[in-house]
Amino acid sequence: MIIRKLFKFENAHIVRGCSTVKCRSSLHGHSYKVELLFESNFLDNGQMVYDFGLMKQNMKALVESFDHGVTVWSGDSWEYLDSMKKHSDRWVELPVSPSCEQFSRVIFVMIDRLLQLTNSVNGEREVKLNSVIVHETDTGYAQAFSYDAYSKDMGYIELDSIIFSDEVKNSWPDCELWERAKRGDSFINPTSV
Repeated sequence: MIIRKLFKFENAHIVRGCSTVKCRSSLHGHSYKVELLFESNFLDNGQMVYDFGLMKQNMKALVESFDHGVTVWSGDSWEYLDSMKKHSDRWVELPVSPSCEQFSRVIFVMIDRLLQLTNSVNGEREVKLNSVIVHETDTGYAQAFSYDAYSKDMGYIELDSIIFSDEVKNSWPDCELWERAKRGDSFINPTSV
């Protein structure tokens, strides 16, 4: 069975090297919709694959890290990176260009890591992240699966190379959330949310 949880955020970026002149040369934004699709062949004690309420915690915090911020590519010019970080308190730096395709891959890697480190307490079994769909517009989206997210051909995404501004980290319930995930610390789903 597959279940889906939808999140939304507003974000600005430039996608260097793309075909469209406006997109590769001008800062612009989108109203993103992110769908997290989870799968399992089992149901938990509440007869669910995974309680949607559990996704409103750390998963939501990571996805909403991009909200009302700018996402930059570490391979861009230092002048651009410095300027964006100087003029925006909320920014995320990625090791890949912030295209819709790369957003879906990055978010897959982040959520998959968090899911792997989460100890379930309500009988959840073999829950896997099936895919991540990122809608950049109402008519265009990218969908990443595990083989896309971890593909060296598409650019390997190291956890350490995903960098959040202090303002973003301070907006999380646990400001050490991403550091803990990178270290491999365990997370425990609460029995009541």
